[in-house]
Amino acid sequence: MPNIFSSLKNAYKLFKHIDFNQLDALSKKVDLPKMVETISSLDEKQLSGMMKMMGGNGKKKELPPIEGDFYHLGDEALKDDDRELQLKVRAVLEKEVKPLVNRYWNKAEFPFEIIPKLAELNICGLTYQGYGCPGKSNLMEGILAMEMARIDTSVSTFFGVQSGLAMGSIYLLGSEEQKQEWLPSMQQFKLIGAFGLTEPEVGSGAAGGLGTTAKRQGNKWIINGQKKWIGNAPFADVTIIWARDLADDEVKGFLVRKGNRGFAVEKMRDKMALRIVQNGLITLTNCEVDEQDRLQNANSFKDTAKVLKMTRAGVAWQAVGCARGAYEAALKYTQTRKQFGRPIASFQLIQNHLVEMLSNLTAMQTLCFRLSQLQDQGLLTDEHASLAKVFCSMRTRDVVSRAREVMGGNGILLEYDVARFVADAEAIYSYEGTKEINTLIVGRAITGFSAFV
Repeated sequence: MPNIFSSLKNAYKLFKHIDFNQLDALSKKVDLPKMVETISSLDEKQLSGMMKMMGGNGKKKELPPIEGDFYHLGDEALKDDDRELQLKVRAVLEKEVKPLVNRYWNKAEFPFEIIPKLAELNICGLTYQGYGCPGKSNLMEGILAMEMARIDTSVSTFFGVQSGLAMGSIYLLGSEEQKQEWLPSMQQFKLIGAFGLTEPEVGSGAAGGLGTTAKRQGNKWIINGQKKWIGNAPFADVTIIWARDLADDEVKGFLVRKGNRGFAVEKMRDKMALRIVQNGLITLTNCEVDEQDRLQNANSFKDTAKVLKMTRAGVAWQAVGCARGAYEAALKYTQTRKQFGRPIASFQLIQNHLVEMLSNLTAMQTLCFRLSQLQDQGLLTDEHASLAKVFCSMRTRDVVSRAREVMGGNGILLEYDVARFVADAEAIYSYEGTKEINTLIVGRAITGFSAFV
Protein backbone atom coordinates (compact mmCIF):
# COMPACT_ATOMS: atom_id res chain seq x y z
CA MET A 1 0.00 0.00 0.00
CA PRO A 2 2.75 2.56 0.83
CA ASN A 3 4.28 1.89 -2.60
CA ILE A 4 0.95 2.73 -4.28
CA PHE A 5 0.68 6.04 -2.39
CA SER A 6 4.30 6.86 -3.19
CA SER A 7 3.69 6.14 -6.88
CA LEU A 8 0.55 8.28 -6.90
CA LYS A 9 2.45 11.09 -5.18
CA ASN A 10 5.24 10.95 -7.77
CA ALA A 11 2.71 10.81 -10.59
CA TYR A 12 0.99 13.91 -9.19
CA LYS A 13 4.31 15.80 -9.11
CA LEU A 14 5.00 14.68 -12.66
CA PHE A 15 1.60 15.78 -13.98
CA LYS A 16 2.08 19.22 -12.40
CA HIS A 17 5.04 19.83 -14.72
CA ILE A 18 3.58 18.40 -17.91
CA ASP A 19 2.04 20.65 -20.57
CA PHE A 20 -0.55 18.25 -22.03
CA ASN A 21 -1.08 20.43 -25.09
CA GLN A 22 2.62 20.18 -25.91
CA LEU A 23 2.56 16.46 -25.12
CA ASP A 24 -0.38 15.95 -27.50
CA ALA A 25 1.41 17.87 -30.26
CA LEU A 26 4.57 15.85 -29.68
CA SER A 27 2.67 12.53 -29.86
CA LYS A 28 1.61 13.40 -33.40
CA LYS A 29 5.26 13.74 -34.45
CA VAL A 30 7.01 10.89 -32.61
CA ASP A 31 6.34 7.47 -31.07
CA LEU A 32 6.11 8.55 -27.42
CA PRO A 33 6.33 5.11 -25.79
CA LYS A 34 9.43 4.30 -27.83
CA MET A 35 11.03 7.68 -27.01
CA VAL A 36 10.39 7.17 -23.27
CA GLU A 37 11.82 3.64 -23.48
CA THR A 38 14.92 4.92 -25.29
CA ILE A 39 15.55 7.74 -22.80
CA SER A 40 15.04 5.37 -19.86
CA SER A 41 17.78 3.11 -21.19
CA LEU A 42 20.41 5.88 -21.22
CA ASP A 43 23.14 5.82 -18.58
CA GLU A 44 23.92 8.91 -16.47
CA LYS A 45 26.69 10.16 -18.76
CA GLN A 46 24.53 9.84 -21.88
CA LEU A 47 21.60 11.47 -20.13
CA SER A 48 23.77 14.34 -18.92
CA GLY A 49 25.05 14.92 -22.47
CA MET A 50 21.53 14.94 -23.83
CA MET A 51 20.41 17.45 -21.19
CA LYS A 52 23.33 19.74 -22.05
CA MET A 53 22.37 19.56 -25.70
CA MET A 54 18.78 20.42 -24.76
CA GLY A 55 19.83 23.41 -22.70
CA GLY A 56 21.12 22.04 -19.44
CA ASN A 57 19.32 21.11 -16.27
CA GLY A 58 16.94 24.05 -16.27
CA LYS A 59 19.33 26.37 -14.50
CA LYS A 60 20.60 29.42 -16.38
CA LYS A 61 24.29 29.08 -17.12
CA GLU A 62 26.32 31.62 -15.17
CA LEU A 63 28.76 33.27 -17.54
CA PRO A 64 32.04 34.99 -16.61
CA PRO A 65 31.86 38.78 -16.26
CA ILE A 66 32.68 40.84 -19.35
CA GLU A 67 36.01 42.39 -18.39
CA GLY A 68 38.55 43.87 -20.77
CA ASP A 69 41.25 44.26 -18.07
CA PHE A 70 42.21 40.58 -18.14
CA TYR A 71 45.38 41.01 -16.04
CA HIS A 72 43.60 43.25 -13.49
CA LEU A 73 46.12 46.03 -14.00
CA GLY A 74 43.72 48.69 -12.72
CA ASP A 75 43.03 46.77 -9.52
CA GLU A 76 46.73 46.43 -8.76
CA ALA A 77 48.03 49.84 -9.83
CA LEU A 78 45.46 52.29 -8.46
CA LYS A 79 45.06 53.50 -4.90
CA ASP A 80 41.64 53.07 -3.33
CA ASP A 81 40.55 56.67 -3.98
CA ASP A 82 41.74 56.52 -7.59
CA ARG A 83 39.97 53.22 -8.17
CA GLU A 84 36.84 54.77 -6.70
CA LEU A 85 37.17 57.71 -9.10
CA GLN A 86 37.64 55.36 -12.05
CA LEU A 87 34.45 53.49 -11.21
CA LYS A 88 32.57 56.74 -10.64
CA VAL A 89 33.62 58.04 -14.05
CA ARG A 90 32.65 54.71 -15.62
CA ALA A 91 29.21 54.83 -14.02
CA VAL A 92 28.53 58.37 -15.29
CA LEU A 93 29.70 57.46 -18.77
CA GLU A 94 27.53 54.34 -18.83
CA LYS A 95 24.44 56.12 -17.52
CA GLU A 96 24.66 59.64 -18.95
CA VAL A 97 26.80 59.40 -22.09
CA LYS A 98 26.40 55.96 -23.63
CA PRO A 99 22.63 56.30 -24.31
CA LEU A 100 23.32 59.44 -26.37
CA VAL A 101 26.37 58.71 -28.46
CA ASN A 102 24.95 56.69 -31.36
CA ARG A 103 22.26 59.27 -32.03
CA TYR A 104 24.67 62.21 -31.95
CA TRP A 105 27.35 60.29 -33.86
CA ASN A 106 24.85 59.57 -36.61
CA LYS A 107 23.82 63.24 -36.80
CA ALA A 108 27.43 64.49 -36.56
CA GLU A 109 26.43 66.81 -33.71
CA PHE A 110 27.86 67.38 -30.24
CA PRO A 111 25.83 66.49 -27.09
CA PHE A 112 26.38 69.68 -25.11
CA GLU A 113 24.21 68.29 -22.29
CA ILE A 114 27.09 66.02 -21.22
CA ILE A 115 29.42 68.94 -20.41
CA PRO A 116 27.90 69.65 -16.94
CA LYS A 117 28.14 65.93 -16.17
CA LEU A 118 31.83 65.91 -17.03
CA ALA A 119 32.39 69.08 -15.02
CA GLU A 120 30.86 67.49 -11.92
CA LEU A 121 33.46 64.71 -12.05
CA ASN A 122 36.27 67.26 -11.50
CA ILE A 123 38.70 65.44 -13.77
CA CYS A 124 39.65 68.13 -16.30
CA GLY A 125 43.33 69.10 -16.11
CA LEU A 126 43.71 65.99 -13.98
CA THR A 127 47.52 66.01 -13.63
CA TYR A 128 48.07 69.76 -13.24
CA GLN A 129 48.92 71.35 -9.90
CA GLY A 130 46.84 74.35 -8.80
CA TYR A 131 44.22 76.37 -10.69
CA GLY A 132 41.50 74.09 -9.35
CA CYS A 133 43.07 70.99 -10.90
CA PRO A 134 43.18 67.66 -8.99
CA GLY A 135 46.94 67.04 -9.31
CA LYS A 136 46.67 63.30 -9.86
CA SER A 137 49.02 60.90 -11.67
CA ASN A 138 49.54 60.49 -15.39
CA LEU A 139 48.58 56.84 -14.95
CA MET A 140 45.20 57.91 -13.60
CA GLU A 141 44.77 60.32 -16.50
CA GLY A 142 45.51 57.55 -18.99
CA ILE A 143 43.05 55.18 -17.39
CA LEU A 144 40.30 57.81 -17.51
CA ALA A 145 41.10 58.50 -21.18
CA MET A 146 40.65 54.77 -21.74
CA GLU A 147 37.34 54.77 -19.85
CA MET A 148 35.99 57.56 -22.04
CA ALA A 149 37.12 55.96 -25.30
CA ARG A 150 35.64 52.66 -24.13
CA ILE A 151 32.24 54.37 -24.39
CA ASP A 152 32.96 56.73 -27.29
CA THR A 153 36.20 57.87 -28.90
CA SER A 154 34.69 61.21 -29.93
CA VAL A 155 33.90 62.13 -26.33
CA SER A 156 37.39 61.15 -25.24
CA THR A 157 38.82 63.28 -28.07
CA PHE A 158 36.76 66.30 -27.04
CA PHE A 159 38.03 65.84 -23.49
CA GLY A 160 41.63 65.34 -24.65
CA VAL A 161 41.58 68.57 -26.65
CA GLN A 162 40.14 70.50 -23.73
CA SER A 163 42.16 69.00 -20.88
CA GLY A 164 45.35 68.08 -22.73
CA LEU A 165 46.13 70.14 -25.81
CA ALA A 166 44.40 73.44 -24.96
CA MET A 167 44.85 73.57 -21.19
CA GLY A 168 48.23 71.85 -21.48
CA SER A 169 49.56 74.56 -23.81
CA ILE A 170 48.65 77.23 -21.30
CA TYR A 171 49.84 75.22 -18.30
CA LEU A 172 53.23 74.37 -19.82
CA LEU A 173 53.91 77.52 -21.85
CA GLY A 174 51.73 80.34 -20.58
CA SER A 175 52.59 83.15 -18.19
CA GLU A 176 51.22 83.10 -14.66
CA GLU A 177 48.68 85.76 -15.66
CA GLN A 178 47.51 83.63 -18.58
CA LYS A 179 47.21 80.57 -16.37
CA GLN A 180 45.13 82.47 -13.82
CA GLU A 181 42.87 83.89 -16.52
CA TRP A 182 42.11 80.67 -18.38
CA LEU A 183 42.83 77.48 -16.45
CA PRO A 184 40.29 77.66 -13.57
CA SER A 185 37.39 78.33 -15.95
CA MET A 186 38.54 75.73 -18.44
CA GLN A 187 38.94 73.19 -15.66
CA GLN A 188 35.24 73.61 -14.89
CA PHE A 189 34.28 73.60 -18.59
CA LYS A 190 32.96 77.14 -18.28
CA LEU A 191 35.28 77.98 -21.17
CA ILE A 192 36.12 75.57 -23.99
CA GLY A 193 39.50 75.43 -25.71
CA ALA A 194 40.88 74.25 -29.06
CA PHE A 195 44.38 73.58 -30.40
CA GLY A 196 45.26 74.89 -33.85
CA LEU A 197 48.43 73.29 -35.22
CA THR A 198 47.48 71.16 -38.25
CA GLU A 199 47.20 72.93 -41.60
CA PRO A 200 45.58 71.96 -44.93
CA GLU A 201 48.91 71.53 -46.74
CA VAL A 202 51.18 70.63 -43.81
CA GLY A 203 49.59 68.00 -41.55
CA SER A 204 52.19 65.98 -39.67
CA GLY A 205 55.03 67.99 -41.22
CA ALA A 206 54.42 70.92 -38.86
CA ALA A 207 57.94 70.65 -37.46
CA GLY A 208 59.31 71.36 -40.91
CA GLY A 209 57.61 74.71 -41.25
CA LEU A 210 54.14 76.16 -40.80
CA GLY A 211 52.34 78.07 -43.52
CA THR A 212 50.52 80.22 -40.97
CA THR A 213 52.59 83.33 -40.24
CA ALA A 214 52.73 85.95 -37.49
CA LYS A 215 54.23 89.42 -37.78
CA ARG A 216 54.65 91.75 -34.83
CA GLN A 217 53.49 95.34 -35.17
CA GLY A 218 53.97 97.25 -31.91
CA ASN A 219 52.00 95.51 -29.18
CA LYS A 220 50.00 93.45 -31.68
CA TRP A 221 50.62 90.41 -33.85
CA ILE A 222 49.11 90.03 -37.33
CA ILE A 223 48.39 86.39 -38.14
CA ASN A 224 47.54 84.97 -41.56
CA GLY A 225 46.95 81.40 -42.67
CA GLN A 226 44.66 78.40 -42.26
CA LYS A 227 44.26 75.53 -39.82
CA LYS A 228 42.41 72.29 -40.52
CA TRP A 229 40.96 69.44 -38.45
CA ILE A 230 40.83 71.61 -35.32
CA GLY A 231 38.67 69.82 -32.75
CA ASN A 232 36.22 71.96 -30.71
CA ALA A 233 37.00 74.98 -32.94
CA PRO A 234 33.41 75.74 -34.05
CA PHE A 235 32.35 76.46 -30.46
CA ALA A 236 35.63 77.12 -28.61
CA ASP A 237 36.08 80.23 -26.47
CA VAL A 238 39.83 80.24 -27.09
CA THR A 239 41.99 78.55 -29.72
CA ILE A 240 45.72 78.03 -29.38
CA ILE A 241 47.08 79.07 -32.78
CA TRP A 242 50.62 78.09 -33.73
CA ALA A 243 52.27 80.33 -36.31
CA ARG A 244 55.72 80.97 -37.77
CA ASP A 245 57.20 84.30 -36.72
CA LEU A 246 58.37 86.08 -39.87
CA ALA A 247 61.13 87.84 -37.92
CA ASP A 248 63.04 84.78 -36.66
CA ASP A 249 61.27 81.88 -38.47
CA GLU A 250 60.45 80.25 -35.10
CA VAL A 251 57.05 78.79 -34.13
CA LYS A 252 55.10 80.76 -31.53
CA GLY A 253 51.75 80.21 -29.85
CA PHE A 254 48.84 82.63 -29.55
CA LEU A 255 45.63 82.67 -27.53
CA VAL A 256 43.01 83.68 -30.09
CA ARG A 257 39.70 84.53 -28.48
CA LYS A 258 36.27 83.71 -29.86
CA GLY A 259 34.99 86.54 -32.01
CA ASN A 260 38.47 87.95 -32.63
CA ARG A 261 38.45 90.07 -35.78
CA GLY A 262 40.00 88.26 -38.74
CA PHE A 263 39.33 84.83 -37.21
CA ALA A 264 36.74 82.64 -39.01
CA VAL A 265 35.76 79.00 -38.45
CA GLU A 266 33.90 76.71 -40.83
CA LYS A 267 32.62 73.40 -39.48
CA MET A 268 34.00 70.41 -41.38
CA ARG A 269 31.36 67.98 -42.60
CA ASP A 270 30.93 64.50 -44.10
CA LYS A 271 33.47 62.73 -41.87
CA MET A 272 33.31 58.95 -41.57
CA ALA A 273 34.94 58.92 -38.11
CA LEU A 274 34.79 60.85 -34.83
CA ARG A 275 31.54 62.35 -36.05
CA ILE A 276 30.63 63.79 -32.64
CA VAL A 277 33.86 65.82 -32.60
CA GLN A 278 33.25 69.23 -34.16
CA ASN A 279 36.29 69.88 -36.34
CA GLY A 280 36.86 73.27 -37.88
CA LEU A 281 38.64 74.79 -40.84
CA ILE A 282 40.07 78.04 -39.46
CA THR A 283 40.97 80.97 -41.67
CA LEU A 284 43.04 83.82 -40.23
CA THR A 285 42.99 86.99 -42.31
CA ASN A 286 45.09 89.78 -40.81
CA CYS A 287 43.92 88.50 -37.45
CA GLU A 288 45.10 90.87 -34.71
CA VAL A 289 46.25 89.40 -31.39
CA ASP A 290 47.62 91.41 -28.48
CA GLU A 291 51.12 90.68 -27.24
CA GLN A 292 49.60 89.80 -23.87
CA ASP A 293 47.80 86.90 -25.61
CA ARG A 294 50.99 85.41 -26.99
CA LEU A 295 52.00 82.31 -25.05
CA GLN A 296 54.93 83.81 -23.23
CA ASN A 297 57.03 80.66 -22.99
CA ALA A 298 56.38 79.27 -26.47
CA ASN A 299 59.38 80.34 -28.54
CA SER A 300 60.05 77.44 -30.93
CA PHE A 301 58.57 74.17 -32.17
CA LYS A 302 60.49 72.42 -29.41
CA ASP A 303 58.08 74.07 -26.99
CA THR A 304 55.11 72.95 -29.07
CA ALA A 305 56.55 69.41 -28.98
CA LYS A 306 56.41 69.44 -25.17
CA VAL A 307 52.62 69.60 -25.39
CA LEU A 308 52.47 66.92 -28.09
CA LYS A 309 54.68 64.53 -26.11
CA MET A 310 52.41 64.88 -23.11
CA THR A 311 49.20 64.28 -25.07
CA ARG A 312 50.50 61.54 -27.39
CA ALA A 313 50.50 59.16 -24.42
CA GLY A 314 46.82 60.00 -23.96
CA VAL A 315 46.08 59.04 -27.57
CA ALA A 316 47.68 55.64 -26.98
CA TRP A 317 45.31 55.20 -24.05
CA GLN A 318 42.41 56.26 -26.28
CA ALA A 319 43.33 53.47 -28.66
CA VAL A 320 43.17 51.04 -25.73
CA GLY A 321 39.71 52.34 -24.83
CA CYS A 322 38.43 52.04 -28.39
CA ALA A 323 39.70 48.47 -28.62
CA ARG A 324 38.31 47.58 -25.21
CA GLY A 325 34.87 48.96 -26.04
CA ALA A 326 34.78 46.92 -29.25
CA TYR A 327 36.04 43.75 -27.55
CA GLU A 328 33.54 43.93 -24.69
CA ALA A 329 30.65 44.65 -27.06
CA ALA A 330 31.63 41.73 -29.27
CA LEU A 331 32.06 39.35 -26.32
CA LYS A 332 28.62 40.25 -24.96
CA TYR A 333 27.10 39.74 -28.39
CA THR A 334 28.64 36.29 -28.88
CA GLN A 335 27.38 35.12 -25.49
CA THR A 336 23.77 35.88 -26.43
CA ARG A 337 23.64 35.43 -30.21
CA LYS A 338 22.61 31.85 -31.07
CA GLN A 339 23.15 29.74 -34.16
CA PHE A 340 22.19 26.05 -34.46
CA GLY A 341 20.67 26.26 -30.99
CA ARG A 342 23.90 27.36 -29.28
CA PRO A 343 25.51 30.72 -28.39
CA ILE A 344 28.14 31.47 -31.02
CA ALA A 345 30.63 32.09 -28.19
CA SER A 346 30.77 28.29 -27.86
CA PHE A 347 32.19 27.95 -31.40
CA GLN A 348 35.93 27.40 -31.83
CA LEU A 349 36.48 30.01 -34.55
CA ILE A 350 34.63 32.68 -32.56
CA GLN A 351 36.70 31.92 -29.47
CA ASN A 352 39.85 32.21 -31.56
CA HIS A 353 38.84 35.72 -32.65
CA LEU A 354 37.97 36.71 -29.07
CA VAL A 355 41.29 35.47 -27.69
CA GLU A 356 43.23 37.25 -30.45
CA MET A 357 41.36 40.45 -29.59
CA LEU A 358 42.03 40.05 -25.87
CA SER A 359 45.72 39.32 -26.51
CA ASN A 360 46.15 42.54 -28.47
CA LEU A 361 44.13 44.51 -25.93
CA THR A 362 46.15 43.17 -22.99
CA ALA A 363 49.45 43.94 -24.72
CA MET A 364 48.27 47.48 -25.40
CA GLN A 365 47.19 47.95 -21.79
CA THR A 366 50.46 46.74 -20.31
CA LEU A 367 52.46 48.95 -22.69
CA CYS A 368 50.40 52.01 -21.76
CA PHE A 369 50.66 51.27 -18.04
CA ARG A 370 54.44 51.30 -18.34
CA LEU A 371 54.31 54.42 -20.50
CA SER A 372 52.36 56.30 -17.82
CA GLN A 373 54.73 55.05 -15.14
CA LEU A 374 57.64 56.54 -17.10
CA GLN A 375 55.69 59.78 -17.42
CA ASP A 376 55.07 59.90 -13.67
CA GLN A 377 58.77 59.25 -13.06
CA GLY A 378 59.76 62.10 -15.39
CA LEU A 379 61.45 59.64 -17.78
CA LEU A 380 59.07 59.88 -20.73
CA THR A 381 60.73 60.61 -24.07
CA ASP A 382 59.29 61.39 -27.50
CA GLU A 383 60.21 57.93 -28.72
CA HIS A 384 58.45 56.27 -25.77
CA ALA A 385 55.21 58.10 -26.58
CA SER A 386 55.59 57.52 -30.32
CA LEU A 387 56.15 53.77 -29.97
CA ALA A 388 53.01 53.45 -27.86
CA LYS A 389 50.98 55.50 -30.32
CA VAL A 390 52.19 53.43 -33.30
CA PHE A 391 51.62 50.04 -31.68
CA CYS A 392 48.28 50.79 -30.03
CA SER A 393 46.72 52.46 -33.05
CA MET A 394 47.73 49.51 -35.26
CA ARG A 395 46.50 46.85 -32.84
CA THR A 396 43.23 48.72 -32.32
CA ARG A 397 42.53 48.38 -36.03
CA ASP A 398 42.91 44.61 -35.70
CA VAL A 399 40.72 44.37 -32.60
CA VAL A 400 37.82 46.36 -34.02
CA SER A 401 38.04 44.43 -37.29
CA ARG A 402 37.68 41.13 -35.48
CA ALA A 403 34.87 42.53 -33.32
CA ARG A 404 32.99 43.49 -36.45
CA GLU A 405 33.68 40.05 -37.96
CA VAL A 406 32.25 37.97 -35.10
CA MET A 407 29.06 40.04 -35.24
CA GLY A 408 28.44 39.28 -38.90
CA GLY A 409 25.99 41.64 -40.61
CA ASN A 410 24.99 43.19 -37.28
CA GLY A 411 28.53 44.49 -36.99
CA ILE A 412 27.74 47.35 -39.37
CA LEU A 413 24.72 48.57 -37.37
CA LEU A 414 25.20 51.48 -34.96
CA GLU A 415 22.89 49.92 -32.37
CA TYR A 416 25.58 47.32 -31.62
CA ASP A 417 28.30 50.03 -31.16
CA VAL A 418 31.09 48.14 -32.92
CA ALA A 419 30.53 49.91 -36.25
CA ARG A 420 31.29 53.22 -34.52
CA PHE A 421 34.47 51.83 -32.98
CA VAL A 422 35.58 50.51 -36.40
CA ALA A 423 35.18 53.95 -37.99
CA ASP A 424 36.73 55.88 -35.09
CA ALA A 425 39.78 53.61 -35.01
CA GLU A 426 40.72 55.04 -38.39
CA ALA A 427 40.94 58.55 -36.95
CA ILE A 428 43.07 57.38 -34.01
CA TYR A 429 45.40 55.75 -36.51
CA SER A 430 46.12 59.13 -38.14
CA TYR A 431 45.94 61.94 -35.60
CA GLU A 432 48.65 63.03 -33.15
CA GLY A 433 51.21 61.95 -35.75
CA THR A 434 50.74 59.31 -38.43
CA LYS A 435 52.22 55.83 -38.14
CA GLU A 436 55.04 56.86 -40.49
CA ILE A 437 56.00 60.03 -38.58
CA ASN A 438 55.96 58.28 -35.19
CA THR A 439 57.89 55.34 -36.65
CA LEU A 440 60.65 57.67 -37.81
CA ILE A 441 60.84 59.23 -34.34
CA VAL A 442 61.42 55.79 -32.83
CA GLY A 443 63.73 54.78 -35.68
CA ARG A 444 65.94 57.81 -35.10
CA ALA A 445 66.19 56.95 -31.40
CA ILE A 446 67.21 53.32 -31.88
CA THR A 447 69.58 53.74 -34.87
CA GLY A 448 71.12 57.12 -34.25
CA PHE A 449 70.23 58.20 -37.80
CA SER A 450 67.45 60.58 -38.81
CA ALA A 451 65.44 59.40 -41.80
CA PHE A 452 63.28 62.54 -41.92
CA VAL A 453 63.45 64.37 -45.23
